[in-house]
Amino acid sequence: MLNTVLGLRIRKLRIEKKLSQLELAKYLNISNTTLSQYESGKRMPGDEIKIKIAQYFNVSLDYLFGCTDVRNPYPGKEAGTKDHPDDYHFLDNSGLCKEDVSKVKEYIDLLRQKYNHAGKLRKK
Repeated sequence: MLNTVLGLRIRKLRIEKKLSQLELAKYLNISNTTLSQYESGKRMPGDEIKIKIAQYFNVSLDYLFGCTDVRNPYPGKEAGTKDHPDDYHFLDNSGLCKEDVSKVKEYIDLLRQKYNHAGKLRKK
């Protein structure tokens, strides 16, 4: 088993929303078998799927991983939303498609969330 906490949290959130595995799997654009494997801890979702799950259920990644029991530690802010939407001007995105640029921005936001939560974000 890779990560039973992550799987249990995904399952708990899905059941709370009264979603079937098939319904959530369709939203995530994966098979229900894959989702079942995530929930049972037999398979680990990629970062993009983890982010989609956190955004869908409005929880932090720390909550999904079992690092905290606080679902969204940023009151008044949806999990997964950008703190600094204009901070991407420094990116050289030449040669990248929109989807790849979006993934890079999501990863930056993920890192910000990680370090903001830990109190380690460096000031510019």
